Amino acid sequence: MTEPAKPEAKRPRVDDSRLLDIQMGLFGGQAFLVGLDLGLFARLAETPMSLSDVAKAFDLDPRAAEALLTVQTTLGFLEKRGDTYHLTDIAEDYLVPGTPLYMGDFLREATFAQPELTSYASVKRSILENRTQIYDGGELFQTHEEQAAQARTFTMMMHGHSIAPGMAWPEKFDLSGVRKMIDIGGGSGAHAIGAALRWPDLKAVVFERPNVADVAQEQIAAYGLSDRVTTEIGDFFTDDLPAGDLHFYGDIFHDWTDETCRELAAKSFAALEPGGRIMIHEVIFDDDKTGPFCAAALNVVMLAWTEGRQRSGAELAAILTQEGFVDAETTRTFGYWSVASARKP
Repeated sequence: MTEPAKPEAKRPRVDDSRLLDIQMGLFGGQAFLVGLDLGLFARLAETPMSLSDVAKAFDLDPRAAEALLTVQTTLGFLEKRGDTYHLTDIAEDYLVPGTPLYMGDFLREATFAQPELTSYASVKRSILENRTQIYDGGELFQTHEEQAAQARTFTMMMHGHSIAPGMAWPEKFDLSGVRKMIDIGGGSGAHAIGAALRWPDLKAVVFERPNVADVAQEQIAAYGLSDRVTTEIGDFFTDDLPAGDLHFYGDIFHDWTDETCRELAAKSFAALEPGGRIMIHEVIFDDDKTGPFCAAALNVVMLAWTEGRQRSGAELAAILTQEGFVDAETTRTFGYWSVASARKP
């Protein structure tokens, strides 16, 4: 009888922590969202609480309350001082409802509104079939054009996604000479608002479809900017783009094919004044596409949501220079966010 072969004795060259981070991240990320959905961060914003306080307030067994709190703490959203849990700066900025940079609606809607989109089966279908999964395969923006309620929900969801980087990127550029910024497909107007607040001589136009422009007007008014930031109804595919000396695209190019992006770049080139700039604000890959991970993961999201993809700075520069722009460059602005920019001669 032949004895079974002995397994090879091999010492690991690296530890397995990255694989465990991926697997455990599936559970830890969902536990974070449970805390958000329960209102944990809102309650802790009112007053720090002990483990027993949290268990009582949310009717949880102490074992479950500890599991929930330790996830938030290890992720950096809570810190423990003695026996009480306190919000950290990132939680205070982004996870407390009613605060200016609140991201909870974005995190909640992107995850809970269509939970099947974040399932393994949906991601696998997106990769194998190369087709969108949102709205049962319906076209994302056409659905919003037809359904005002869906447009409002999506626009406010994206406002939470955009307002913090929208406040940050204008600090990285000298916009003192910009007279008129056109925020193309600008959604809630977060980027136009951020630019106008930082540069008091700048005027901006949010170029959007009717259902979305209504939401933008509300946000613009809330920031007291209605005298300098306005909306203009239009479709950037079928209508000419407004003239200006800055055309800004926030999370637009990644929704579309290369051919469509070149068409948009060409339309901007035609509408911009000589010396005018185009800016593309997105999570942008490194030129060799070895990072960052956020861009790679978002690239998978694009499979499920749109016909587009995340691009590198070099790829965006190639699109812009092909349509006549010069001096293309990519600038890291805030967290994972970057701006690819170029100038019309």
